[in-house]
Amino acid sequence: MNSEFTVAVHSLVFLAYLPEHMASSETIARNVSTNPTRIRKIMSFLREQGFVKTKEGVGGGYMLNCDPQKVTLAQIYRAMACGALKPNWNSGDPGQDCLVASNMQSVMDHIFREAEVQYRRCLEQTTICDVLEQVKHCQS
Repeated sequence: MNSEFTVAVHSLVFLAYLPEHMASSETIARNVSTNPTRIRKIMSFLREQGFVKTKEGVGGGYMLNCDPQKVTLAQIYRAMACGALKPNWNSGDPGQDCLVASNMQSVMDHIFREAEVQYRRCLEQTTICDVLEQVKHCQS
């Protein structure tokens, strides 16, 4: 899995922490500990998906455009990184004359499909608001 999902969740939770306030890409980048260019790329995608809205110019930036109590991490995952658990590289070769080498790719594909289903089920149980509450709980 790439880190785009984590950056997207962090950014959305940060915006939920600042309701009714705009945050610039620089502000979000400082909070996430990454660079503003990366934030702008991810936020552009989140805007296209309807999670955030933008305002250009002085005092502009990003603002949450969704209900943090209803948006689940699974929705963000599907938008950002669905199917990212399975690596791009496969071991084995279906054409080999070895039981293990010829079947490993198929077996691992099945395992990753099942893991993906379980992972999405887990993410369905957590909203942006839930993550924000967990973050606030860490302060206690």
